[in-house]
Amino acid sequence: MSCISFAELRQRNVNGVSLCDGSVEGETNTRESSAAQCWPASNGSIPVLKKEESLDWKRVMAEHPDVLEEVTSAERSPWKYFMGEVYGGNSLQSTISVGNDKKRQRVYNTMFHVPLRCERLIVAGFFVCLDSFLSLLTIMPVRILMAMWRILNKRQFQRPDATELSDFSSFIVLSCGVTALQLTDVSLIYHIIRGQGTLKLYVVYNVLEIFDKLLQSLDEDVLQVVFNSAEGLANCPLESTAFGLMRFIIDQLIAIVTFTLHSFILLAQAITLSTCIIAHNNALLALLVSNNFAEIKSNVFKRVSKDNLQSLVYYDIIERFHITAFLLFVLAQNILEAEGSWFGSFLTNALLVYVSEIFIDATKHSFLAKFNEIKPIAYSEFLEDLCKQTLSIRPEGDGKNLNFIPLAPACVSFLAVHCPGGCFGSFSGLLSRT
Repeated sequence: MSCISFAELRQRNVNGVSLCDGSVEGETNTRESSAAQCWPASNGSIPVLKKEESLDWKRVMAEHPDVLEEVTSAERSPWKYFMGEVYGGNSLQSTISVGNDKKRQRVYNTMFHVPLRCERLIVAGFFVCLDSFLSLLTIMPVRILMAMWRILNKRQFQRPDATELSDFSSFIVLSCGVTALQLTDVSLIYHIIRGQGTLKLYVVYNVLEIFDKLLQSLDEDVLQVVFNSAEGLANCPLESTAFGLMRFIIDQLIAIVTFTLHSFILLAQAITLSTCIIAHNNALLALLVSNNFAEIKSNVFKRVSKDNLQSLVYYDIIERFHITAFLLFVLAQNILEAEGSWFGSFLTNALLVYVSEIFIDATKHSFLAKFNEIKPIAYSEFLEDLCKQTLSIRPEGDGKNLNFIPLAPACVSFLAVHCPGGCFGSFSGLLSRT
């Protein structure tokens, strides 16, 4: 069985037909082509390799003599070409189509409706977080005192119920976190962070923010496990009390470790923000610009679903509350330690932080909704879910919840308002020198 050789295959007529038997009918004009292998057909005959005819430019010009009429006229008269473009040539409509009412509504949604509804949801969620925070500091201690009074007045020991055990567990976690932060040398942390450059401050703040989000998720799971152990200990039979108590103690120790670590992360974030506010080299502005635009870059160009968008806006609510706690931490430091006229500078920097955060959240959610074709009504639905969660009228497991645990921010707040002498003793010297 014979086949065309590589040398024979390369010699083909431009306008002719090439056969696989090696015979080549050609003229003087030939061109090269890539090699091909000849395979026999099913009946044993040699197939024929055919070549498309090449473009005959002279023939095309002869058949279509007016194809370059505009070009030749432009070559003859540039002025006529220019005036033709002015009166009937290209415009922006040649590269973009004319919009309609749907496009107009999309622009209005991006610029007005989504930012307003998103900010309304964030403000409502902020007050939900504030209510949980104040409940931890006011309602929970009262419930603990009432439970202790009831236990002491009873001559016969009565096992605490699940709610009382949960309150005791939260109080123990809060007490351990505050104690650990009180033993921390805040001035040393401030000195270490203040010694970093602006770029390193940006890196440090972003690393702390990542760990903050990771620990938020872990804290939620840990606290749910502790409450489950408390419920199991309160309802278990007498013969299983030892096992239930051991499991409750182990889960309690895990909660103490995780929430204490989260408190240290929030404290480091607060000190980093305080360092940028106190500095006079535009470190705060550089931190806000770099951090916020990195947040836009990491979120806007992703494909997200409606449920993921709800989780993202809930994270923004918690972040807004944390920033408020950090600013109150800086304010408490300045009230206790700073000298001279500092309130005007602090107020300006606090407004800068808040305005930049509002602008970044509005921009991020506007373009997320635009790119993922999510209507502004979705944020109203998120607000409705949040209201149902607050009023406890939504079935459990129906939709996403705003899972905010105020234990770690409460530890940082206690440190700011409860330690004017011991914790910030050497910190005042650093503030006055700065």
